[in-house]
Amino acid sequence: MTEDQLEQQCLAWFAEGGWEIGHGPDIAHDGPNPERSDYKQVLLFADLEAAIQRINPHLPASALEQVVAVVRKPESLDTVVSNRAFHRLLLEGVPVEYKRNDKVVHDRAFLIDFNNLNANRFRAINQFTIEGSKQLRRPDVLCFINGIPVAVLELKSPNAENVSIWDAFNQIQTYKDEAPDLFAYNEALVISEGFNARVGSLTANQERFMPWRTLKHEDDRPLFEWQLETMIRGFFDRELFLDYIRFFVIFETDSDQLIKKIAGYHQFHAVREAVRATLVAARGDDISLEEKRATYADKVQPGSKKAGVVWHTQGSGKSISMCCYAGKLLQQPEMNNPTLIVVTDRNDLDGQLYATFCAAKELLKQEPVQALDRDSLRQLLAERESGGIIFTTVQKFALIESEKDHPILNDRHNIVVISDEAHRSQYGLKATLKNDGTYKFGYAKHMRDALPNAAFIGFTGTPIANEDKDTRAVFGDYVSIYDIQDAVDDGATVPIYYESRLAKLDINCDLIEELSDQVDDVVEDEEDLGQREKTKGEWSRLEKLVGAGPRLQQVAADLVEHFETRSRSIEGKAMIVAMSRDICAHLYNEITALRPDWHDSDPEKGAIKVVMTGSAADKALLQPHIYNKQTKKRLEKRFKDVNDPLKLVIVRDMWLTGFDAPACHTMYVDKPMKGHNLMQAIARVNRVFKDKPGGLVVDYIGIANELKQALKTYSDAKGRGEPTHSSNEAFAILLEKLDIIHGMFAKTPESPGFDYSGYAEDPNRLIVPTVNHIFGLKDGKKRFLDTVLAMNKAFSLCSTLDEAQEYQKEIAFLSTVKAAITKYTSVDKKLSQEEKNSALKQILDNAVVSEGVTDVFAMCGLDKPNIGLLSEEFLEDVRQMPYKNFAVELLEKLLKDNIKAKTRNNVVQEKKYSERLQETLRKYNNRGIETAQVIEELIAMAKQFQAELERDAALGLTPDEIAFYDALANNESAVRELGDKTLKLIATELTQKLRASTTVDWQVRESVRAKLRILVRRTLQRYKYPPDRAQEAVELILQQAEVLSNGWSR
Repeated sequence: MTEDQLEQQCLAWFAEGGWEIGHGPDIAHDGPNPERSDYKQVLLFADLEAAIQRINPHLPASALEQVVAVVRKPESLDTVVSNRAFHRLLLEGVPVEYKRNDKVVHDRAFLIDFNNLNANRFRAINQFTIEGSKQLRRPDVLCFINGIPVAVLELKSPNAENVSIWDAFNQIQTYKDEAPDLFAYNEALVISEGFNARVGSLTANQERFMPWRTLKHEDDRPLFEWQLETMIRGFFDRELFLDYIRFFVIFETDSDQLIKKIAGYHQFHAVREAVRATLVAARGDDISLEEKRATYADKVQPGSKKAGVVWHTQGSGKSISMCCYAGKLLQQPEMNNPTLIVVTDRNDLDGQLYATFCAAKELLKQEPVQALDRDSLRQLLAERESGGIIFTTVQKFALIESEKDHPILNDRHNIVVISDEAHRSQYGLKATLKNDGTYKFGYAKHMRDALPNAAFIGFTGTPIANEDKDTRAVFGDYVSIYDIQDAVDDGATVPIYYESRLAKLDINCDLIEELSDQVDDVVEDEEDLGQREKTKGEWSRLEKLVGAGPRLQQVAADLVEHFETRSRSIEGKAMIVAMSRDICAHLYNEITALRPDWHDSDPEKGAIKVVMTGSAADKALLQPHIYNKQTKKRLEKRFKDVNDPLKLVIVRDMWLTGFDAPACHTMYVDKPMKGHNLMQAIARVNRVFKDKPGGLVVDYIGIANELKQALKTYSDAKGRGEPTHSSNEAFAILLEKLDIIHGMFAKTPESPGFDYSGYAEDPNRLIVPTVNHIFGLKDGKKRFLDTVLAMNKAFSLCSTLDEAQEYQKEIAFLSTVKAAITKYTSVDKKLSQEEKNSALKQILDNAVVSEGVTDVFAMCGLDKPNIGLLSEEFLEDVRQMPYKNFAVELLEKLLKDNIKAKTRNNVVQEKKYSERLQETLRKYNNRGIETAQVIEELIAMAKQFQAELERDAALGLTPDEIAFYDALANNESAVRELGDKTLKLIATELTQKLRASTTVDWQVRESVRAKLRILVRRTLQRYKYPPDRAQEAVELILQQAEVLSNGWSR
């Protein structure tokens, strides 16, 4: 299937979904049915004006003119700022004023009717030409709603071997730079080559372009052959797409940059299910939901006040889901302007989630408020008659000392409690008997007493344990599940690997492990810093053992060596989790004693920092690490910035939940944790980042049993995928890949084999003969490159294991060979600069001499050629090379590069030499000709190609004229009968005439092509061009004109 055929199929799927289909040239200003005044115009004003009148019939004509004037002019030169401003207009309407009965009326005009699907016009238009800053640009498909270009689809051919969806991604980045006005209105970007399809926001990088796997709800997952079909039938379903624009887009500021975030399919459907479930649970009496719901949401009992639990694995965007849920629920008329209470169990979580909600003003249409303390919460709830979003920690529902039960604060039925991390011990309903003979209840009972008619919904990143009856009693069962397997499959997270380093420590290890198993999670009440420091006797004993000076010295030494080894194979950062603030400070001192240059007292400098709570009253040991709020924010930014030298942070419990630093790839655990707390903490390393293959958890205290228990809880909840993998699994994969490579170098009946075992002593001498051997194997290059890629991924996950260390030099050598192949021969897959840099990092960090990569030519005994000049001397040197397989690859690479560079705009020459090269290599790869023969054929081709270039220079024609000359001379009888002089005249005349006659978009306008066909035919007839192949010449000339005309149109 070609790109054009995929485009047509794409439009057919849109048509089946109720979209009107259009062809860009037809509605251009010079087309048969013009709807644009020029190529700069990206809005379809007739559609826009008609929609404004249709949706806002009460507005006078003067108001409609105001609306169009506001919409047509982007708010800012910054595209993202303009996009946010326009998104606000879509949701809130365009403010207008007009006079009625001599009074000024302030009103709003809506551009989309979100409540009436049929009041909107949906159009999908292909080949819509836009005037860019450098040249004309033509996105494959644009989606318009009411004349507004809300989505761009860029497609690539499914059949093109060297093209991927990331070429489409790069093309969209070019469009954004050169045609920014188009993107002021954008709500979604889609890239696809048919089989794969991804959707992303205006500011999304590659990692944030995600698949869309569903249609109507989360259980509705068709197994279409083409992901693009699922995208169009699911994401672009007209009703769902309107819902997406309205409730599933938010803007945030990160590191002073405005970014746009959109929900993934799992968030989109989870929120829709959760809102339906809430309506049923909150009301139950007169709610009827016609649309089919997913399996989980079917279980919600009407009027039960239990709206369920949304379990989406850590790192898959829980905060965005909660925000979108709030935005959508607030606008449900059945809820009658509800009050939402967002409950967390920690102050730092409260602050992080609160910041996310504050940034989503367009969606929520209000500012949330934070309860400062218990009295403040009670006042906010008692006074609230409707509406509002209130943030609080669960501890603020505690009783006042004299109270036996919590007083009723508000008994309205349209209150919804949204719990972040819904299954902590605090949510208990049962009573426990205290030493003084009184009973203590969990906070859930106090919440129920305070808000007797509220509905409860929970959002969590980990499953609810089977034995956790309290959580189900408060919230009900799951309403949506997105497990680890889903997240890893979608590329939303990376897998986590586990490595124990207990064997590296020999001080009190057994005793520490035994105590660690006994210690329960400490109840950390952050409302009271003093209370937080009170711990159980076992915890104190364990802390003394763990914090002992000799042990910390061992941990520090091993950790530094481990991190430096890991950093050689993967770029990024690490977190260290310690038991207490004192241990954090002592461990910092031990590490910086080993690496003094990592220390800096300035919070803006240094490679390692401690991040913890504290005050001026703390002991001197802690004072260097106590920062104010603003400085902590700066440290956050530093740690999130991959280019900042801050590489390590030591924490006790800050940053362990709700904190995203995608470049963080390792967590060193030296603190007892279990269950939900443990799973939340280790998820800090599962974020997607560049080529990070996985996160690593390094255990210094003995959390293996807790991880096993977490896996059991996970399996019991029917979750797919494993919370962690052993780094030994990665080591097993490494050995398997090395075994495959060793097999490629073994002696067989088909191959003499090759021994590269001297790589440790003299790697440079072996690189070229190793490459030469690979090229001599059938499909050797691809097999070797794929296997080394998998080997490097596995090694980056287990490079710190002792057993992996012995393979370090061999892996570095093989990576050098891979880099040489990638750099000096034609590889099938185009590598981005990032991928190339990553491929070289391991080689350089493992101390294989970089010359092995940078000067393979010298190793072969060749002078490095000027890529544009295949000289006689150089070709003769290649002929004499002892490594014949390498010689073939080198010639292939140089010829391909020359053909591409020199014939880019010459259809005949490019086709002639590309096909000839392809046929020669096909015979060679099928063993139809020997290596020596193929070298001779490639050298002959190189010489002929060089001769043609010299001929072109002698013709005295411009490059465009030479291209048409070659199209005319492609017919031997024409060369014979007309001769050089006449063909040159025709070429010159055709160049002038076609240049003057072509218009923008002529390639896709059959009427213009027909006129140009007549012009070319008459020109050929006048010069008596031989008729036997005249028709073929006409088509070839038009094909050549297509290639050249983009440069003419400006």
